Amino acid sequence: MDVLLGPVREDDVALFQRFLVEPGLIGLDWNGFRDAQAPVRRFAEDGFLGDDDGRLMVRTGAVTGSETAGLVSWRSGSFDGRTKYWEIGIALLPEYRGRGIGWRAQAMLTAYLFEHTPVQRIQAATHPENLAEQKSLEKAGFRLEGIIRGCEFRAGRLRDGYLYSRLRDDPAPDLGNGSVTGRATDTTGEPSAH
Repeated sequence: MDVLLGPVREDDVALFQRFLVEPGLIGLDWNGFRDAQAPVRRFAEDGFLGDDDGRLMVRTGAVTGSETAGLVSWRSGSFDGRTKYWEIGIALLPEYRGRGIGWRAQAMLTAYLFEHTPVQRIQAATHPENLAEQKSLEKAGFRLEGIIRGCEFRAGRLRDGYLYSRLRDDPAPDLGNGSVTGRATDTTGEPSAH
């Protein structure tokens, strides 16, 4: 399966707006209606590629990446105020879930961030009831670190979360066909001949 990550294009902004105003489209991460013009302003500001956070589109399709499946995101954090880490996330449209796209996209984003930034740690959080995302993170090379109690207000009450991480020296999964540059690769990681 070809999975490609690439910068946000102007026509992608409409999908971001949908995530803000269509209840349930992003599953458990729905947090109520939000400003639908915020993605327009952010795209105009920096194309969603900031110093402390960013987004890339997840595309699928034989070599061309012609179908938009969703997006991956990252934002910076620090436990001690000096040592930076990235926290990643993903939002796939319902019709692209359960097809192996999510774990590949998250593993590709992790590889991209390790290649282009000096961080040692990349983490991701998910809901205890989101078994598919837990499996996806594990397949992407992440390890469960523990439960974060009462960390998120969702659906009218505080909820627990699961925290996963991958360190720079942890083994990376074999991605098969996947690219952050827009070119599909073969299973050795070299650009494909197609």
